[in-house]
Amino acid sequence: MTGRRERAEEVIERCPEWFHSIELAPGITTPGRKSAAAWQEDLAKIRLPDLHNKTVLDIGAYDGFFSFAAEQRGASRVVALDHYIWYANMVEYMKDWRESWKTGIPVPPPHASRHWRPAELPGRLPFDAAREVLESRVEPIVGDFMTMDLSSLGRFDVVLFLGVLYHLEEPLQAMRRLASVVAPGGLAVIETEAVEVPGLGHAAFCEFFPGSELNNDPSNWWAPNAKALEGLCKAAGFREATVIIEPPKPPAPPPPAPPARRGLKKRVRSAMKHLLYDPLPEPAVNNEPANTPLPRLRYRAIAHARL
Repeated sequence: MTGRRERAEEVIERCPEWFHSIELAPGITTPGRKSAAAWQEDLAKIRLPDLHNKTVLDIGAYDGFFSFAAEQRGASRVVALDHYIWYANMVEYMKDWRESWKTGIPVPPPHASRHWRPAELPGRLPFDAAREVLESRVEPIVGDFMTMDLSSLGRFDVVLFLGVLYHLEEPLQAMRRLASVVAPGGLAVIETEAVEVPGLGHAAFCEFFPGSELNNDPSNWWAPNAKALEGLCKAAGFREATVIIEPPKPPAPPPPAPPARRGLKKRVRSAMKHLLYDPLPEPAVNNEPANTPLPRLRYRAIAHARL
């Protein structure tokens, strides 16, 4: 009988494209887009509660890293829901995406590309292979979270909504649907691309991406700030919401340069020259400089929302 290490090696050879780094056997980890240590850091950042005897729904499961992690942490039932990645041949799509970075030619989103094959589920191959090697009981369900009948899923003690919100065209509708699959008293863990603009105070806003501005990915639509993320949770029906990953602090401005040391006579002559010959500055219109982009701080926000 083939051992687990041999099966893990076969899986990695058979599946060349992975998003998640999943340890399939001691010392054998799938080649994800970040290191295994980085994924473990991400897992720690979302601050999962005790999952023993809890039910968990992982929306947008992809290769299943967080689904398998929930199972390993004692969840009594874990459901992995996806369709978007599982419908696409991600091996070939990612080749086009990487070539797009080099050429500058935009790449279409997966659903509009030649690699969209819903009947074949090519993008689910890594998940299925990892599930088999790990001998996992995670339940895969193919479904579009935004259009499927959510009552068929039921309600869960913990729902993971990681890296999904900013890919959806209707964020408030998405959050309302998220609330509908959380059990009373349950927890939704939301992780999303986020942005802060220093100087806007307590305003709640979302930045909109009409094209491929964010990460050369035309399936990215929105980046809320922390205030907007909290507001989306509450507007969707969650009784409380806490953003547990705060935005980074903007870098401190450099200290002003010390004035040049010049003699008194030179300073007087310089001042008189500017006084006599320099034109008056043009008055500002509405005190707003033209075409000055607002500084942005991009980060990944994480929120805990309770129903």
